[in-house]
Amino acid sequence: MGTGPTRIVIVGAGHAGGSVAAQLRQFGWSGSITLIGDERLPPYQRPPLSKAWLKGEASDASLLLRGASFYETRAITLRLGEQVVAINRSCSEISLASGETIAYDRLILALGSVPRALDVSARALRGVLALRSADDAARLKAMLCAGRKLVVIGGGYIGLEVAATARSMGADVVVIEREPRLLSRVASPALSAFFQHHHTERGVRVELGVQVEALEGAGGALVGVRLTDGRFISSDIALIGVGVVPADALARAAGLACHDGVVVDEAARSSDPAIYAIGDCAHRPLPRYGRSMRLESVANALEMARQAAADLTGRDVPPPEVPFFWSDQFDLRLQIAGVRFDPVETAQRGDPESGGLALFHLGADATMVAVEAVNMPAAFMAGRMMIARRRRIDVALLRDPDSSLQQLVA
Repeated sequence: MGTGPTRIVIVGAGHAGGSVAAQLRQFGWSGSITLIGDERLPPYQRPPLSKAWLKGEASDASLLLRGASFYETRAITLRLGEQVVAINRSCSEISLASGETIAYDRLILALGSVPRALDVSARALRGVLALRSADDAARLKAMLCAGRKLVVIGGGYIGLEVAATARSMGADVVVIEREPRLLSRVASPALSAFFQHHHTERGVRVELGVQVEALEGAGGALVGVRLTDGRFISSDIALIGVGVVPADALARAAGLACHDGVVVDEAARSSDPAIYAIGDCAHRPLPRYGRSMRLESVANALEMARQAAADLTGRDVPPPEVPFFWSDQFDLRLQIAGVRFDPVETAQRGDPESGGLALFHLGADATMVAVEAVNMPAAFMAGRMMIARRRRIDVALLRDPDSSLQQLVA
């Protein structure tokens, strides 16, 4: 690396942090890399925590992105179970809770996000938890079994995934959502209705347009949830899944520009040229849409890791990808490509009753802006390619089940 920067410190050992460390070595970074995480595990996958791992179909080892030997053989220093409490930009150092300081030439913030708190009257009760980490999942797994009563507060991806998993394990499940539909922040109304139908068909009780007033307990343990309309729902477990917020407190305290996350450019650089931010904690440009926002997905973590690693090693930053997301609930695989900004027309394929559905969303210029597909992977891939190519699409052909999606892409 010549006389340039030689020390990279990565704060946050999640999917984004682990991936950027690996990518830096792949791209030829020869300086030191220190990866600091506050959890006990090396970088691991979070998506299985609400599904396969919770059902006992995945082990701790299967969660790991890479084996422990990977970091040793590539001279990546792992500092696990350590909490970073401050960034001192004037002297290019970070401070740990232990009092130790670590110097950096370049700093990468991969801090992720934290569960949003539920604003209700509540005491510290056994049986009340959120799901973000492997430790959270272990606590939930220890409580779940057939016959247990679970209330899921929040009808987003995580809440519905846990609801589906718990129901398949024989638990009684109630989902409480304050908005008038499920997945209101991330899905179209038609997709919301699709998932509500399939959840209720499988025995999940869904309560929409209601809010929680209090979590009530006896003997230090949860006994139920009181709604603002006065109703009481008996429960052994309450999972709070009302969304997440970016873990950007360190960045804010250090004076970095933040707006719903650490503001970065297309190379993942923050307002301080020595500091990068990637993954859930970053508010990034989406050039395809002429906007910027914060994305919460594995795909986003991987893309931003490549952006930062490329910039740090003197490579061209890769062109922006089409954002994509997925969720598994019961036997339903949801795949979304793009972001549903200002759609003016929607074309539907598939049969919602049979569990297959594709919703193609077009903008004012007749180009594809997003596709939502359930159990229709070919439609998802075709829609993703249409978004990438930015071609005008004949909506009548999209709606015609006899017309080939591949021909529309070609």
